[in-house]
Amino acid sequence: MPFRFLHTADLHLDSPIASLALRNGDLADLVRGASRRMFERIVDLAIAEELDALLIAGDLYDGGQTSMATALFLAAQMRRLEAVGIRAFIIRGNHDAQSQITRELTFPPNVHVFDGRGRSVRAGALGNGREVHVHGISFGQTHAPASLLPGYRPPVPDAVNIGMLHTSLAGSGRHDNYAPVGVAELLAHGFDYWALGHIHQRAVHSRTPPVVMPGIPQGRDINEAGSKSVTLVTIGDDGSFALEERFLAVAAFQRVTVDLSGIEEWASMLRAVRTALEDAREQVSADQVVCRVALSGATALAWQLRRDHDLLSGELQALAEDVGACWIEAVELDVRPVGRTEVREDIGALAELSAIIEQDVLSSHAYRAELRETLSGLMAQLPREVRDLLGTDEAEEEALLSAAAARGASEVIPRLAAEREGDRP
Repeated sequence: MPFRFLHTADLHLDSPIASLALRNGDLADLVRGASRRMFERIVDLAIAEELDALLIAGDLYDGGQTSMATALFLAAQMRRLEAVGIRAFIIRGNHDAQSQITRELTFPPNVHVFDGRGRSVRAGALGNGREVHVHGISFGQTHAPASLLPGYRPPVPDAVNIGMLHTSLAGSGRHDNYAPVGVAELLAHGFDYWALGHIHQRAVHSRTPPVVMPGIPQGRDINEAGSKSVTLVTIGDDGSFALEERFLAVAAFQRVTVDLSGIEEWASMLRAVRTALEDAREQVSADQVVCRVALSGATALAWQLRRDHDLLSGELQALAEDVGACWIEAVELDVRPVGRTEVREDIGALAELSAIIEQDVLSSHAYRAELRETLSGLMAQLPREVRDLLGTDEAEEEALLSAAAARGASEVIPRLAAEREGDRP
């Protein structure tokens, strides 16, 4: 008989959702409960496939905000695995290290949580009697600036050795540097499979032996867009590894871009968006797709789309409901009037106004002060986790203000020009 296990990581159970989706109550409920339903599906799959083990490579929790209700839910799911003889192996990641629940929760006997000492545990055996051992090291603190690889023991002789590690590898643009290590270093250690975690995008960095980053199994916002999965691994008696990607997510976020160039009628615009939403629905494996729609291009509808943005959002949501299992999280506009890719000198007063805005207004102290006051008022009305999305320090706040000012300046002149054209007989 082969040895079969499920490899996942970065579940972030009951993670607070900092998403534009929260503006829609029904959508907010869907997204907020998705991580729990996804984990239930992970357990369902392990039971249905009669697997030998479940491996969770860190960030099972979501930091210090974890509640006892989350912990009790998790313990109940682990007892489901225990009832059918499936073992679970867990390492703690940086988010788990922040959680008080991590230290207080007692798991059933089928669950092994690795400490920081790099020990190995016998997980089972292949049909030919060859043993399977799992190695792991947990984070003791929220930061791990140095490689954890030196803490792992050598492979157990004549056994299949699986290593679990929460790591940023050599670095990733959207992830902080945690337990950095190169793939070549992992391969040189001699394990037969590396079960990684931390980076939320799935990647198979090596197939012989496999080095797998499974990615987050349930996206939480538009920055974790696309279909998400877990990895089902089968170890044959000959020591071979077969990897299967299994899609269990409840909802998938998706960016949908629609080029409206040449479209002149509102109904034609709606047909183009509907086609794009149907394509998005087909592209993901989740039960529901949550779309951020971006309309772009040169179109005669540019001014009307900006003026009637509330009507546009309502009609697109109605389209999504008609497509089925589809939601609109936000609608972004990057459209321009036909023939007005930039403000030309021959439009007289508008060109002069554009120069004044760019040269005098945007850089003025009074204008920047007013922008900061507006931003402060907005921040005061937002939850803490949403504020962090807009900037975590003064430099990021300044960059946000500059981007908003530039975007507004780029839109105001074309909009005035469109109104001027509309006023002409």
